[in-house]
Amino acid sequence: MDVLINVFVALHIIGIASLLGGFLTQMKVMGAGTARFTPAMLHGALTMLVTGIALVGLNQADDQSVNNVKIGIKMAVLVVILALVYVKRDDELGATVDRGLFAAVGGLTIANIFIATLWT
Repeated sequence: MDVLINVFVALHIIGIASLLGGFLTQMKVMGAGTARFTPAMLHGALTMLVTGIALVGLNQADDQSVNNVKIGIKMAVLVVILALVYVKRDDELGATVDRGLFAAVGGLTIANIFIATLWT
């Protein structure tokens, strides 16, 4: 079971890397007001959601303790991120996102990382 949990942790990290990487690559153009939510950001958020749910289930099945409050807050933040990225995703060529909205997604992503790592 430990190997399976570690595989899902790795996939979860890949998801956050995709979401945060998409944000960081767009920071330069965010100042010019031409930032876009890339497909990598959407796929990263979806990967995080699926693997996060799987990790909770696997940890509970392995009789490990799960902090449900922490998981609930992380999931709520991720659902907000996912909703914003999905609604404003780059379906149309040249579709840009408001600077404040784009910064909010980046801030929420970073907040989610800190919740995951600092909340023990």
